[in-house]
Amino acid sequence: MPSRKSEGPSSCSRRRFLSAAAATAVAGYAFKLPGGTPARAEAPLTPESALRQLLDGNARYVSQRPRSQSPDFAAMRAKTETKQEPFACVLACSDSRVPVEIIFDQAIGQLFVARVAGNIAAPEVIASLEYGAAELGTPLIMVLGHSHCGAVKAAVAGEQVPGQISALFAPIQPAVDEAGHDVEAAVKANARIQAATLRKSSPVLAALTREGKLKVVAATYQLDSGKVDILA
Repeated sequence: MPSRKSEGPSSCSRRRFLSAAAATAVAGYAFKLPGGTPARAEAPLTPESALRQLLDGNARYVSQRPRSQSPDFAAMRAKTETKQEPFACVLACSDSRVPVEIIFDQAIGQLFVARVAGNIAAPEVIASLEYGAAELGTPLIMVLGHSHCGAVKAAVAGEQVPGQISALFAPIQPAVDEAGHDVEAAVKANARIQAATLRKSSPVLAALTREGKLKVVAATYQLDSGKVDILA
C-alpha cells in the first residue's frame, strides 16, 4: 500500500473516502471482455448494490455461465496498474478450494480480498479491511466462511497441533462455544461472530456503518454446490 503523508488518520481517511465516493458517483469504469461485454458497467454506489453484484456473480459461477471464458488479462492489468477501484471487500479463509474472485465471477481490481485460515478478524486483517473501506471507498465487507473448514474443525477438536496453528483457535472459540461440536454450525457462527467483531472493534468501520456508507455481512460458501448464502 502507498505510504501516507503525516496527517490526522480520521480526517485523512474520511477525505479519501469521500473523494473516492464522489469519483464513483461521477463515472463508473469497465473492463471490456471478449465480445464487448463490460466486466463492471458501473461502480456500485450503495452497500446493497455491491452485495447484489457479488451474489449475481456467484449465480453465474454456480450455473457455469461466467462473463467470459477467455478474459483479456493484459487489458485488465493495464487498466488497474496505477489505481484500484474495488467494489467490495471479502474476508475469506485461506482454503485453496475457495478462490474468491472465481466464485464471484469477478476480474482483476474488482475485489479487495483478505484471506486467513478460519476467516478470523485478526488485527492485521482489520487494518487491511479498514484500508479497503476508508481509503478505497468500498461500501461492502463480506466475511465468508465455508463448509468443511479445516481451521474450524481443528478448533472444535481442540487437540494439540504443531507450530503456531493453535493461534487460530482463540478467535474461533466463541463460535465453538455457541455451536458445540457441530462443525457446520460452528462455521456459520464463526462467520457471524467475525463480522460482528469487525463492526464493533474498529472505530473506522463502525463510523462508516453508522453513516450508511458501509455494510458488513456474513456468508458461507458450500464446497459441493459452489453457492454463497448470506447469514442473518
